[in-house]
Amino acid sequence: MIDHGKHNLIGVLVNAIDYEAAIERIRAAALAGQGLAVSALAVHGVMTGHMDAEHRARLNRLDLITPDGQPVRWALKLLHQVSLPDRVYGPNLMLMTCEMAQADDLGIYLYGARPDVLDRLQRRLQQLFPRLKICGAEPSRFRRLSAEERCELVERIKGSGAQITFVGLGCPRQEVWAYEYRDALAMPILAVGAAFDFHAGAKPQAPQWMQDRGLEWLFRLGHEPRRLWWRYLVLNPWYLGLVASQLAGWRAFPLHDPPSITEHSYG
Repeated sequence: MIDHGKHNLIGVLVNAIDYEAAIERIRAAALAGQGLAVSALAVHGVMTGHMDAEHRARLNRLDLITPDGQPVRWALKLLHQVSLPDRVYGPNLMLMTCEMAQADDLGIYLYGARPDVLDRLQRRLQQLFPRLKICGAEPSRFRRLSAEERCELVERIKGSGAQITFVGLGCPRQEVWAYEYRDALAMPILAVGAAFDFHAGAKPQAPQWMQDRGLEWLFRLGHEPRRLWWRYLVLNPWYLGLVASQLAGWRAFPLHDPPSITEHSYG
């Protein structure tokens, strides 16, 4: 297991960790009934924190942020001399967590996406893990929840018997969700990006050779250019420039928190 702790990547604290250590932290928290807010961040996720001080404060208060993208993993090595055998990719982390949950008889809850995607996701997970306990699933409402709705959601998840919650609301809403619900749910919450869509078959995944070479962005841009052009054609070069400035010592990225953090209660 590799866990070198958190490291400052352009102001966002990212864990230099491998799959085995991440799964063990999730397992320990689930068995103990302890809150654990987890997100897998690629370049876009890191940049959402860089661009927004409030959101950066949320990210830096999450318990575990894994290096989802190869450019994030490579930056950790360049800036902090920590070598990892691979990135810790959200979709893979989800499947490995489900495998662990099946082995340890831990129930899971699925929150987010559209009803059709959620139905297909559940069928796929049951095919892969026949003994996995899916204690509940509900789609996103694609709006903010009232205080009453939020309390009802917490009660539904806790009352389901689940010990791990997966959230698929898209970045950065899912990270906000994990931050805001961590203490109320008192269980691991995993914000896993496009994993719901990928495992449900709603969106294609890049070939492994492209993933290994940090070219997943190119594959996704080719499939969704109108939605993703800003993320990949603007944010990716900006990210590279920021990492270069941090490496050269031209710019510091302090971790100061803003005076307050707005509550959003996405659902």
